[in-house]
Amino acid sequence: MFLSFCFSPIEQFDIIPLINLNFGIIDFSITNQTVILFLIYFFIFTLLFSSTNEDSTLSITPNRWQAPIELMYKAILSMLVTNVGKDTGKPFFPLFFSIFFFVINVNLIGLIPYSFTLTSHIIVTFSLSLFFFIGINIICIRTHGLKFFSLFLPSGTSVVLGLLLVPIELISYVFKPISLSIRLFANMMAGHTLLKVIAGFAWTLSGGFGLIFLIHYVPILVIIPLFGLELGVALIQAFVFTILCTIYLNDAIHLH
Repeated sequence: MFLSFCFSPIEQFDIIPLINLNFGIIDFSITNQTVILFLIYFFIFTLLFSSTNEDSTLSITPNRWQAPIELMYKAILSMLVTNVGKDTGKPFFPLFFSIFFFVINVNLIGLIPYSFTLTSHIIVTFSLSLFFFIGINIICIRTHGLKFFSLFLPSGTSVVLGLLLVPIELISYVFKPISLSIRLFANMMAGHTLLKVIAGFAWTLSGGFGLIFLIHYVPILVIIPLFGLELGVALIQAFVFTILCTIYLNDAIHLH
């Protein structure tokens, strides 16, 4: 995205309507965000389909497509077993594998020039976090019933201390999906903005003459390690998002 030279580094995050489809107050317009989302779904389906046999099973000898899927499979399963437990965590593996696979693909596709980073929008990350947060609360209530409220008032707490702890615990609990979404959104937006600023600076210097033209190679060389850093951030943030989700699920199941 950093090669699409806009007037402002923030313009790369603009949602641009491509096909307007308005039905009264309901807007079904196809935007650049919609196109990227469909491309991600198509890529995920193609990758998973290419990794399986005709009977939808994996090969004993992994092919070039199956190998990275197996690495992610083992990493997410190990993460889930470690944070939630072997018996209680395995039933939720499809959910967490889907979350990780979706987030990492959204993050990585945003590094492709002229693409769009969905996780650079707070509404996307917050919606994903909010739906997950609602889901773990439903799981917690179905599992423990009224004991769910022990999350805010530990057993043995005095009345005076409870008046102080309950508001604090309630506020921190409600802010879990907010902090989860802001962490992913802020990291992706900041990295892409920095790349765009440096790329725009190099583009401006390239229009000069003599020494100014030669200097424009400096920010271009700086972009290369920064792009590698942003690639690492995209991978790490997908892992961090998934790890925090497993921790929240563990708290909901075991009432920690």
